[in-house]
Amino acid sequence: MDIRFSGSRSGTAPLTWGQRAIWDTIQRTAPDDHYFNFGRVLAVPRRARPLTVARAAEVLRALVERHESLRTRLGEPPYGTADGGARPYLQDPAKAHEYGDSGGGTEPWQVLETTGAVPVTVSEGDPERLRDALAQAAFDYGNEWPLRIGLVVERGEVTHIVLVFCHLAADGLGAEVAVTDLRLLLLRGSLPGPPPPSPLDLARWQGSERGLKVARIAAEHWESEYRRIPPTMFDRREDVPADPPIWRARLVSRAMDLAVRRIAAVRGTSTSTVLLTAASVLAGKVNGHDVCAMLPIVGNRFRGDTAGAVTTLSQEGLFVLDLRRGDFTELLRAAKPAALRAYRSAYHDPAERDGITERISRERGTPIHPYCCFNDMRFADQVDASPDERTVQDALAETTFSWPLSQERLNCRFCLHVTGEPGGLGVSLTADTRHLSRPAMERYLLDLESLLVEAAFREVLEPVG
Repeated sequence: MDIRFSGSRSGTAPLTWGQRAIWDTIQRTAPDDHYFNFGRVLAVPRRARPLTVARAAEVLRALVERHESLRTRLGEPPYGTADGGARPYLQDPAKAHEYGDSGGGTEPWQVLETTGAVPVTVSEGDPERLRDALAQAAFDYGNEWPLRIGLVVERGEVTHIVLVFCHLAADGLGAEVAVTDLRLLLLRGSLPGPPPPSPLDLARWQGSERGLKVARIAAEHWESEYRRIPPTMFDRREDVPADPPIWRARLVSRAMDLAVRRIAAVRGTSTSTVLLTAASVLAGKVNGHDVCAMLPIVGNRFRGDTAGAVTTLSQEGLFVLDLRRGDFTELLRAAKPAALRAYRSAYHDPAERDGITERISRERGTPIHPYCCFNDMRFADQVDASPDERTVQDALAETTFSWPLSQERLNCRFCLHVTGEPGGLGVSLTADTRHLSRPAMERYLLDLESLLVEAAFREVLEPVG
């Protein structure tokens, strides 16, 4: 079945900064770009039951009509623009070089459509299995709508709604907005207030004088730090990489969760900053760097008008930490202002950053790029100084380790993802084994757990205040 929608407007615009950042990443990862698909499962609220397939379709139509990013695809730049009439923008993956040029072609524009029809998959069974199935294939960015929808039915009643997003349409926080709005539509039938700004509106603001000023401030940080960081964090090559070369290692640790919460509570900081600091310490040690450059993924929802937007705003910031400053407590103290500078630098124009990278690489005589990412995907930050050492040490026995993913291509060499899991803190390391072997990946995650458990009780002396 299809859901037919009819929105209030159409239009074209250049990609937003967030769209341009993820588009570049998608091209460098193709043909494994399904890696960036992600989904959400909403159990139909009890007050909205029984929910028929027809009623679910009405609610989903309202969601797509409200959020313009869900009916925006990629298209050719309009004729007469600087990009119009240039080479095709859809990449030939065979022309993409490792970590380098995305394969040529001009940058596409975003194309917002007024009308269309989104296919819906109706099935029975496990909603998470349906989510995984819908996310398995890469999106057709120029022809497919950036939202895949599934309905799970039982005896004719819809029990779960599955949404799978193209990363060009939404990031993790944007997806949460969409799911929240979907839930409200099921319960109330409508949403209050006007729709939030769309990618079309955002692109126009970013091209304005105010937007360009924000971009210039961020560019100053990238330029100054790129002159002092190591050219890359993982510059050594392994003799025998794995096949395929890209692997993900995953650790789930309640002990690390308790330790991180304690450190954050005692030191008066966030758990994300604690993890970013520890991750930087160990990343620097892998190849003996005294300075660590890491790229945290930042949500960029600091402006009030973008907080409720369903779009992709997340971009990389640049976090730089001098590891010679002292022990972990001293490094954590230095990390707090460094993290704030990184967060500000994340809202930037990728084209301007590319120009800085090219210029400074030429000046330094070597390519400059950290290839070292950190993505805290949790939505809540909980701190707690109460766990004692015995409790944390006993929790180490519950730690689990696995290898959940392998593939041929990735646009980075080292990507650390943090999630909240039922069994504790989930930390996944996706890495290129041509630069970090599988044993080294496992050792890194276990060392991260050990460092934080040790720091929770050996270096933290007394609570702030």
